[in-house]
Amino acid sequence: MFHVTERLLLRPAWPEDAEALFGGISDEGVVRNLARAPWPYLPEHARQFVMLKREPRYPRFLITRPGDNGSELIGCTGIDAGEGSVELGYWIARACWGQGYATEAARGMIDIARLLGHRELIAGHFTDNPASGRVLRKLGFRPTGKTVSRHSGGRGEEADCMMYRLDLSEDEVAAPKAA
Repeated sequence: MFHVTERLLLRPAWPEDAEALFGGISDEGVVRNLARAPWPYLPEHARQFVMLKREPRYPRFLITRPGDNGSELIGCTGIDAGEGSVELGYWIARACWGQGYATEAARGMIDIARLLGHRELIAGHFTDNPASGRVLRKLGFRPTGKTVSRHSGGRGEEADCMMYRLDLSEDEVAAPKAA
């Protein structure tokens, strides 16, 4: 499965993507904001990631930016099954922060989740990463009022995580919001 947004192509990871993936995520500033990625992030982690088999209802995509010389890998987005919930996640390489790519890619992932029949998504951000909270609010996520302690592989410890919820049956997700 592939998904095209205004500026991006969301596509599955292939084994030959490992080096580019490593180049984008092997930054402590990126990994510290993720729950599952370890730090230090090693080339072997990227090789393992691109080989992971995914259940079709819970896809994960590389975020690529097409250009004159092919596509550049700039991040990753996906949904995962949780305890009775479906959780949205994403990361963007530091060189591409602040350009609206996280919002655009996550909006594409929301479209895919809806097409797959999911009715609700949850997401969270560590309290010291307010930029991710701004992305979630632009996408129509609403704070649940809950802050949970969540393990961060990049930090190697627990950190406070603010939780959000999005009802996929609501119309507000369908139209892009201004950045």
